[in-house]
Amino acid sequence: MKQLMIAVRATLVLALVTGVAYPLLVTGLSQLIFPHQANGSLAPVHGKIVGSELIGQRFTKPQYFHGRPSAAGNDGYDAIAPGGGASNYGPTNQKLVDRVQADMKTFRAENPTFTGPVPADLLTTSGSGLDPDISPASAEAQAGRVASARGMTVEAVRQLIAAHTQGRQFGILGEPRVNVLELNLALDQAAGAK
Repeated sequence: MKQLMIAVRATLVLALVTGVAYPLLVTGLSQLIFPHQANGSLAPVHGKIVGSELIGQRFTKPQYFHGRPSAAGNDGYDAIAPGGGASNYGPTNQKLVDRVQADMKTFRAENPTFTGPVPADLLTTSGSGLDPDISPASAEAQAGRVASARGMTVEAVRQLIAAHTQGRQFGILGEPRVNVLELNLALDQAAGAK
């Protein structure tokens, strides 16, 4: 009985430390030091939350940059879909081949002025299916369509792309990237300024 009481007390103490005290400490420090990130890096526009800088979302209108394809949920970009966001199809899987070919055909139809090779990240999903970023090459590939749909010059759109391109983290990690939501919000802001 003595051993049982020791085990029960140890369990209660560890539950309080790891289940209550530690989460409260980490949450409090996060809110104090990094409040924007701790609250989900939400993007407000005129007081209304339109998305998160950390989670990709579907943009389909021609005046917006489109993100990577998503396999999260039935229609993509479902952050709470069971089973995660990756399809786990291998490169020889016919479903993957068919989807990539269909996405390439759609991209070519939506971007008729772009004649180069389609950047791979516009045809492939990320591991989570919710990647909010595209490569600068993917943004450049869509610049003509966006400029035409918004009545802007391609050069003005390219300047926005350059202004919203983030370099490698700490100068060495990852690849340069463009956050699609931030770029699309900048486009809306530029259109509102005209």
